[in-house]
Amino acid sequence: MGMFDFLTGNKSAPKGVERASRDVLRQQLLNLNRPGAPWAVRDGASAGVDLVAEWKIVDAQWYQIFAKAGLEKVFRILMKFDDEAGEVRAVDQEWSVEWQAGVPRLSMATEAFRGQKKEVSFGKAVAFREEDLRLGVVYDYKFDTSELKDPLQEAALGCGWGWRGVAFGKL
Repeated sequence: MGMFDFLTGNKSAPKGVERASRDVLRQQLLNLNRPGAPWAVRDGASAGVDLVAEWKIVDAQWYQIFAKAGLEKVFRILMKFDDEAGEVRAVDQEWSVEWQAGVPRLSMATEAFRGQKKEVSFGKAVAFREEDLRLGVVYDYKFDTSELKDPLQEAALGCGWGWRGVAFGKL
């Protein structure tokens, strides 16, 4: 693997794995959705792509966790299937989060970002619990972009497709 591939997350289609159809690939990526995950894969037609994977920042079950974590930026992955090359072309977009009374408001990040991103944020808070006045963990979180990207890449490779992280050029 070259340095550029390492930085962009490019992965060639695995040798000896027959390439599945785009419909099978799409379904495998959508099958990654699970209720306990802080991210989801959805149809990307409204964004002009095949699929979008993003943190569940506006999901009522998750936004309180994100708010307690003080998350200021989230990102999503736009995916487009390139049938000719047999690749999932992916670009990351970063969004700023502004919390108002514990509810998220998203806007495009003021600094322009398009390309590939690797980010980890984590935190833990300990405080006295109201019910018994004993010290306890208030929250403990870790958000890692690879938690979202790795399963997507593994699903694509499992379907015999490559993964191309796009920083410049056409998605």
